[in-house]
Amino acid sequence: MSEELKSKAPKWFMIVAAVLLVWNLLGVMAYIMQVMMTAETLAALPQEQRELYENTPAWATAAFAVAVNFGALGCVLLLLKRSLAGLFLQLSLAGVLVQMFHSFFMSKSFEVFGPGGLVMPVMVIVIAIYLVVLAARAKANGWTS
Repeated sequence: MSEELKSKAPKWFMIVAAVLLVWNLLGVMAYIMQVMMTAETLAALPQEQRELYENTPAWATAAFAVAVNFGALGCVLLLLKRSLAGLFLQLSLAGVLVQMFHSFFMSKSFEVFGPGGLVMPVMVIVIAIYLVVLAARAKANGWTS
């Protein structure tokens, strides 16, 4: 019966889940690039940006890791039509919110990047919320089991 329920997911659901998996994989790549940044690469940044990276606490970096890795896993689970996707995407959203709390309220990111630096964080929050809602809708409609 669960196979029957899982097969009812509309085509758009799979397309959206795949696109959002790519989005999260780009986030994983950004995380890896940040934590693997060499001293030379860091030295090449403008001083204000370098200071942002150097002063980011471990908990904010960990929140970034949780956000992107759980987001990617959640999207894979959506593609596999597993209801456990909702939990992973909720954890991802929590990671996003913790990370953005640091960016918005504890760092000087807006002083460094200006108003344009607000676009990506807002997109990240909106997409993370959308993924949680999508997973809940999929479960409620029987698209996942």
